[in-house]
Amino acid sequence: MMSKRFTAQATRLLTTRTNQSKSESTPLPECEHQGPEYVGPSYEQILKTRQAHLTPNLLAHFKKPLVIHAGHMQWLYDHEGRRYLDMFGGIVTVSVGHCHPKVNKALSDQIAKLWHTTNIYMHPKIHEYAEKLVAKMPGNLKTVCFVNSGSEANDLAMLLARLHTGNQDILTFRNAYHGMSPYTMGLTAHSSWRYPLPGINSGIVHVMNPDPYRGLWGGSACRDSPIQTQRTCNCASPADECQAGLAYYKELEEVFKYSLPRGKVAAMFAESIQGVGGTVQYPRGYLKRAAALVRANGGLFVADEVQTGFGRTGEHFWGFEAHDYQPDIVTMAKGIGNGFPLAAVVTTPEIASCLNKALHFNTFGGNPMASAVGMSVLEVIEEEQLQSNCKNVGTYFLKCLNELQQRHDVIGDVRGKGLMIGVELVADREKKTPLPMPHVLEIWEKCKDLGVLFGRGGLDGNVFRIKPPMCIDRNDVQFATDVLDQAIKLAKPNN
Repeated sequence: MMSKRFTAQATRLLTTRTNQSKSESTPLPECEHQGPEYVGPSYEQILKTRQAHLTPNLLAHFKKPLVIHAGHMQWLYDHEGRRYLDMFGGIVTVSVGHCHPKVNKALSDQIAKLWHTTNIYMHPKIHEYAEKLVAKMPGNLKTVCFVNSGSEANDLAMLLARLHTGNQDILTFRNAYHGMSPYTMGLTAHSSWRYPLPGINSGIVHVMNPDPYRGLWGGSACRDSPIQTQRTCNCASPADECQAGLAYYKELEEVFKYSLPRGKVAAMFAESIQGVGGTVQYPRGYLKRAAALVRANGGLFVADEVQTGFGRTGEHFWGFEAHDYQPDIVTMAKGIGNGFPLAAVVTTPEIASCLNKALHFNTFGGNPMASAVGMSVLEVIEEEQLQSNCKNVGTYFLKCLNELQQRHDVIGDVRGKGLMIGVELVADREKKTPLPMPHVLEIWEKCKDLGVLFGRGGLDGNVFRIKPPMCIDRNDVQFATDVLDQAIKLAKPNN
């Protein structure tokens, strides 16, 4: 069954009328682009097919799930012609903007010439792209293996670490998310993301999460963020050695002392800012100390840049640079391809050489299409100064949200850097009690109804994850902040 076809004029009228009726005081920012008309299965048919033929783990967001059929830069369009400001970027994946014209053209041009050969033959794009990508890396991080997803990238990083060191044990943080393959599921430390399978935890040790907001230690000068927690801090100033970071580091030392074979560690993994875990930042200086401790025990340090890479945190191109250390392996995905299936592992030639111990191959890794897209994404980030935009617009966004926090007690914490932002909702600020899920969902739904799509994360699902396409501007920030303000006011705790 086909849905009603909307003419371009009708689509414009419907978009304007629908969004204005939702909120007269908060009109959508103007956009010259007009979403294309929708031609496809009816909403009812899509629901029926989803229930009958797609696996049940594909849970749709919202009470009435959206059918998104088009996108342009920071905007998404549903099948009825409504326009939404995308503040989640396809789970931190759309980096330079939905259907960016330069990226579209790069893919179109490549598709017209060559789709696929695998790397049994040399094709130019993978070599051109490898040079451009490793040029962004510090030190001797100059060898890259292309794969297709963040889970694959972290899977390969685990393999490299164990092969290179000859050791087995790998450390990650509680609250970390590093993938959902059977191998990486052990790294991921959220009970909601783990299946009861044998061997998942083999050689994996989860250590205390150094969270300045919810953890045992933390205060008002711990995070590398324009906005700090409201806890009292033992540090005299942000320039001093972070006392919370030292306390968490001592806990890490205890794990090495009691739970690991001395001098026989394979690796430690760390997101530069935790993504799925709710935009959790670590105390200043912690990762640098942790990396030194891991190396002193024979291991490698792996920076998971799947969500924080490619300029998103603003001040640096890679999130790990803000922690003042250089990893041995870097994994990246999501924003690397602006939504195209593409990921990579970058390491040193010495570490990469351990793959020569057997055959290792990835059929689609670094294919001509992915490489063309990856190169164009790097070019757009540079040409449109999106890293700088993340810093400037992101800092403005954080300050707007901090002002909102002063007006709403349900906002317990605002945190992040650049356009990697989290807003944690609580029922009690002092106790940090998570806001009950019905109330969280009511606020979330109303934001959608008013035209803004936020993500959610954190173990309790009470953190609004704000990771939009990196092309948003201050008008978008003001609109999103106003919408969140209204949604909090409109949402009733008992709904």
